[in-house]
Amino acid sequence: MPQAGPNDPIAQALTASPALFPHALEPRTGAVTLVRLAETDFERASFLDERLRASVMPHRSLPWAQVAAAAEGLSERCDFIFHIGHVGSTLLSRLLGAHSRIFSLREPQILRTLAQLHAEPEAAGWQPGDAEARIPVVLRLLSRTFAPDQTALVKATSYVSELAAAILERPYGPRAIFMTVRPERFLATILGAENSPSEARMLAPGRLRRLHRRIGSARWRLDALSPGEITALGWACEMTALADGANSAGGRALWLDFDRFLADPRAGLSRCFRHLAIAASDSEINTILAGPGMRRYSKAPEHAYDAALRDRVLDEAHANAGEEINRGMRWLEAAATEFPPIRAALEISPAA
Repeated sequence: MPQAGPNDPIAQALTASPALFPHALEPRTGAVTLVRLAETDFERASFLDERLRASVMPHRSLPWAQVAAAAEGLSERCDFIFHIGHVGSTLLSRLLGAHSRIFSLREPQILRTLAQLHAEPEAAGWQPGDAEARIPVVLRLLSRTFAPDQTALVKATSYVSELAAAILERPYGPRAIFMTVRPERFLATILGAENSPSEARMLAPGRLRRLHRRIGSARWRLDALSPGEITALGWACEMTALADGANSAGGRALWLDFDRFLADPRAGLSRCFRHLAIAASDSEINTILAGPGMRRYSKAPEHAYDAALRDRVLDEAHANAGEEINRGMRWLEAAATEFPPIRAALEISPAA
C-alpha cells in the first residue's frame, strides 16, 4: 500500500475534519468518491447516499489505495445505530445528534456497498473477506468529527446489519443501539404505508438469500409467499442479522423497542445517552425533546408526524390489511418452530 507523507494534501484534508466525506466506493475499479460537505449538510441529510449527490457538491474520485494510505493516521472510534427498517432510527439519530457531543451520520452509502459485497462478493469479482478487509479504513473515515469532544454516531442502512458482527468485533470496542419493533407492529407499519409494500417486495430476493444463508436451508420461494409473509420474512431476516451482531457486542449492545421509546421518550433517550457514555443532563434532554424532532417526519422534516399519527396509521393498517398481517404472523411462528435463529429473534424482548 502506498504511504501518505505528511505533506500529502489528501491526507491533510482527511485528517483536518470530516468535510471531505467518503461518499461511494466503486467496486470494480476500487475508486472512492469524496464529496465536500459542510457541517450543516450533515445535519440536514437524512441519507448520505445517492440522494446526497443529486443535490450537491464538489466531488472527486481517488484510488482506494491512496485513500487508505491517507487515512492511516486516523483512529477508529465511531458508534452505531443498527435497525430493521421503519423503526424510528432516523428520528433517534436526529435526537441524539442534537447533543453537542454527538456527530450523527445517517446511512453512508459506502457502508451499504460493503454490506452488499460481503453478501455477494462475486458480483464485483471480489473474494470472500474483501469487504471486511476494507472496514477499518471506512471506520477511520467515518470516525472524524468537527469538534474534538464529539463522537461520531453512524446510523446504518438496515441491511448493513449483515456487517454488524464484523464491525462490533473491532478492537476499539464500538457501542451500538439495536432498534426494532414487535413483528406485528412491523407488519402493520409496512403493509399500512403507501410505498412500503412495494419496497418490501423489491428487497425480498436479497433478504431471502440472506435468511437462507443464516438458517442453512433454501426453505422458501418468493412466488409462494403473500405480501404479509414477504413482510414477515423481512422482519426475520433483519432481526436475525441484528441478533448476530448483538452476540458479537455483548454489553456494548443496547436493544431499543421503538414503540416503548415513544411511550416514554425521556427515559429512552436518557438510556441511549448513558449507553453511549454521554453525560446528558435532564435539562439537555428536555430541550432536545421540546424541539421539532418529535413532531416532524424525521426523513422529511417538512412533514408533520408524531406518535399519535403513527398510532392512527397503524390502526388503519390493521383494519385494511388485517388478514395479511395475520398471514405474516402465522408464517413467522411456523418458521420459528423450524429454525432456531428465527425462534431466538422472536424471543428477544427489547427494553424500553
